[in-house]
This record gives sequence, structure tokens and C-alpha cells, in this order.
Amino acid sequence: MMKNNIGKNILFAGVGGQGILLISELTARAAIHTDFDVKKTEVHGAAQRGGSVVSHVRFAEKVYSPISKTGEVDILLSLEKLEGLRWAHYVKDGGIILLNNEERSPQPMTEKKVEYPQNIEEFLSSKGYNVQIIDAVSMASAMGNYRAANTILLGAMASHTGIDDEHWFAVMKENLNPKILELNLQAFEMGKKLSQKVLSVA
Repeated sequence: MMKNNIGKNILFAGVGGQGILLISELTARAAIHTDFDVKKTEVHGAAQRGGSVVSHVRFAEKVYSPISKTGEVDILLSLEKLEGLRWAHYVKDGGIILLNNEERSPQPMTEKKVEYPQNIEEFLSSKGYNVQIIDAVSMASAMGNYRAANTILLGAMASHTGIDDEHWFAVMKENLNPKILELNLQAFEMGKKLSQKVLSVA
């Protein structure tokens, strides 16, 4: 069994109802399956649905804390663009930000009629971040099920983790409904191929 001895710090961000906890759990399990030491934690916003949700996953030969410090994250996977902007300062020099092309205004912004920030990708790139935006919902819808969007994003992230495909496939088979497994395996492959063409972790 081969494994990357370096390990990774990964931060998942988004809002309630987007499935962050599932994909962070799959990532932690894939790292465990690879025989890494793994720590994981999650923070839910005030609202179960629509509130901010983040999850830290860290894996290496030995991990002592589940929470990455600012400037230590190798990969930020954000399922919502504004949340990606909010958590970008956790990304280290040479790290990657994967942004789902989805905009959901937080309730306070909606109530106060605050305009959703524009050009988030360009702003983050101007600050030196290595950013890839992924239109995962449209891609998944084209496959016949928009719910596979998160698996496309997971595949895009997986290509930068150093975890071999066999471990990802094993945990998806163990944890996903067999009725949607094949769709999710295809979505995962699509995400991997998409990301490999664009970015690489320093």
C-alpha cells in the first residue's frame, strides 16, 4: 500500500444543506483507508440550513490537532463562493482554492438587501491564491442528477491529496447508497480529470 508521507490539511466550507459533512467524512475515511493518522472536526452555523458550515480534515503520519491554523491549509474546497472568500485566509502559500460556482446570499444580506460580492474568483487570484472555479451543479445536471455536484468537487479535490483512487472508491462503495453509487463514481472521475488539467499543489 502506497501513501503520500506528507499529508494534507483540507478545509471544507459552505452553507447548511450542501452536503459538506458527507464529503469531509468521505475524505477522512479515504485517508484512514490509506493508513494515515486523521483528525476531523466541523463547525455548524446558527441555522441548520443556510448557515455557515466548515469542516477541517487533517491527515499525515501523525496529527495532533483537528484544526488547521490560518495559512496552513493545502486545499480549501468551498461549495459556495462567498464562503470561499470568507475562509481563504486559511490557505497557505502555494495552496489551492476550489470554488463551486454557486451563490447563496446569507440571510442577513438578504434582509438588508446587500448585494452579493462580484468577481470573487478574480479578487482571490489577485491576492495570489491558486483558484479554480468549478460549475459543478451544471455538470452534474448534465449527467442527470444535480445532487452529484458534490462528488464532482470531491473528485477535483482528490486529485491533489495524494490518496490513490482505490481508497476513494472503497469508501464511496462503503458509504454511498448502491442506487447512486455508479453515478457518483462517474462524477468523481469527471472532477478528477477536470482539476488535473488546471492546477497542481505546490
